[in-house]
Formats: sequence, structure tokens, C-alpha cells
Amino acid sequence: MKLKAPGILPTRADVITAWVWHEDALYLLDQRELPHREKYIRCETCGQVKKAIKDMVVRGAPAIGITAAIGFYLGIRRFLIKSKGTRSALKAQAKRVFQVLSSARPTAVNLFWALKRMQKVLESLEFSPSKETIEALKKEALKIWQEDVDANLKMAEFGAEILPQGKVLTHCNTGALATGGYGTALGVIRKAYELGKVKSVWVDETRPFLQGARLTAWELSKVEIPYQIIVDSSAGFLMQKGEVQAVIVGADRIAANGDTANKIGTYSLAVLCKEHNIPFFVAAPSSTFDLSIKSGKEIPIEERDEREVLFCGGKRIAPKTASALNLAFDVTPAEYISAFITEKGVIKPPFEKQIPQVLENES
Repeated sequence: MKLKAPGILPTRADVITAWVWHEDALYLLDQRELPHREKYIRCETCGQVKKAIKDMVVRGAPAIGITAAIGFYLGIRRFLIKSKGTRSALKAQAKRVFQVLSSARPTAVNLFWALKRMQKVLESLEFSPSKETIEALKKEALKIWQEDVDANLKMAEFGAEILPQGKVLTHCNTGALATGGYGTALGVIRKAYELGKVKSVWVDETRPFLQGARLTAWELSKVEIPYQIIVDSSAGFLMQKGEVQAVIVGADRIAANGDTANKIGTYSLAVLCKEHNIPFFVAAPSSTFDLSIKSGKEIPIEERDEREVLFCGGKRIAPKTASALNLAFDVTPAEYISAFITEKGVIKPPFEKQIPQVLENES
């Protein structure tokens, strides 16, 4: 995908990116419009960035984290340029910016992780209202962005080694649109395809927002990997027929015991894999692990507007009197997961012991 304007970007030539960042504004590819139109939305305030995250202009846990970091930078930069300010005023503004952005979406831990990193930069500079502070925040946001791209490329290498030969099934969207520019689960698929291991991809449509049918299919088309879209409920039958050799998904938050929150429908796939003796992999950067919570029972699950279920393509598909429950995520218990693929290595059971050991690895 060619970007429509120059900006600050990762330096990797093999990375598709869904945004352009200038010092005073972030241009986000509106993922609600894909695959029909490539339209960019300009965000120059932290409030506009929050709205873009909440309204799913941008989505995917790593991408949300990066976008929030840039939103934090924009909020502080705008404040310091418009007002000379004092240390106490900057501290109060930083608190406001943090609260605005952290309220965008509750489940993806990457958002809070990135905001805390940006906050620490301000704290290390003792909330100095200076140009140096603006530059330091820009540097940190860029670092978060580039680190994610590098992590994706490492995950791709590790994951391609353990992915079996044949057809792979994936759920939701975990590629360049959901990350810094390459992909978690979809990045693994890309690398495995290059190595000749993945023959083709089954793409769950991922109701109700259709991230699979609209976004994953769009990305796979861009990188010319064979795929077919399937309705979510057909996965089990394909497994029964021997048409699926592995399932690989991303994650929005992973507890200390390995319980994993991901797009609604993930748990069903994991149960089906267990029944059919098919490996079920989760690809996620270390920033998606939340070791402060013991299990998935502590993960907040976002409930979105029921209209996403009642309407499809702008047209109502249910009776006018109908209501809907729209849970955006579910939690897959650790015992259904074969392995986690991270930038620090592959994590296999027992997860409570192996997760901290691998995440502490600095290589």
C-alpha cells in the first residue's frame, strides 16, 4: 500500500503501514472503510486519537498502543506550544491526556502499557515544560512503534519454525493494520508462506465487524498469499474434514497463567482444535502479557454497540424489535493453547512457569 503523504515511518521496506505521522498530526487509514476505500483521518488532539481508537478507525492491540503513545505526544505538544505552562500545569495536563486516552477501550493492555511508558518519560524529565520534553516524547513514541515492527519480524521467524505444513486458519485481523506494520499471527503466516510451509489460509469472516473478511483478506491480497474467506461457524467442519493443520490468532491481553483475551469467537476455535487434535497458537508481543493479573477472570471484556450486530453493511438484518449482546472479546483458558509465539521466543506449557522465564529474556 502506498501512503498518500510523507511522514515519520519505520525504516523497513517490507512493512505495510496504516498511518502517516507528522509532528503536529497523525493520519490514520480508516479501517472501517476497507476494503472499498482507502481514506485517511487526521488526528491532531488526544481527544481525536481517543475517538479514532474507540470508533475502530484503528484497531488491534499493538496498533492501539502505538496510536495511544502518539496521541499522548500530540496532547502534550499541543499544550506546551499553546501555553508556556509550569511543571505543575504540565503534570495536570499529562494526567488529563492519560485519562482521556486510557478510557478509549478497556481490554487491550498494550494501550495502558504504552501510555505508562510515555508517562515515565515525563516523570524522568520532572515534567519540564520545554522543547526537549517534546522531542523526548516523540523519540519514545517512535521507539514504541519501531520496537513493535522489530518484534513482529522476530515473531515471524520463531512462529514459522513451529507452524506445521499445510493450511492454516486465522481469526480477526493480526497483520499490518493491527500492529506497527508487519503483523503478529499474520506475520507468522507471511513468513511461513515464504518458506513454503503454509499453502493457503482460511480466513474467518469474524462477525460482527468482519475484520477477517474485510481486513485480513485485504492484506493477504496485498501480499499475494492464497486464501479463502469462511463463515465463522464452518471452522469445525473443515477441521473434521482434515482441511486445517493449525490455527493461529493474536491476543489483546494475556494473564500470568496464560489465559488469553482475544476477538470474540477465539475460544470456540480453541475448543474445536482440542477436539480435533490441531495445534492452537497465539502470537503476541511481550507488551500484551499482563503479569499483574493471575487469570482471565480479571480481564475486562468490552461490550460494544448492539448496532454492530443488528446491522451489516449499513443495512438492518434483524427485526426492528430485536436487541443484541455484542461482546467484543472472549477469554481462552490456557489449557487450550499449544504455545505462545513472542519476540523473545516460543512459550510452551507449563505457562505459569515458562511465561516469566521467557519474558525476562533480553535477547
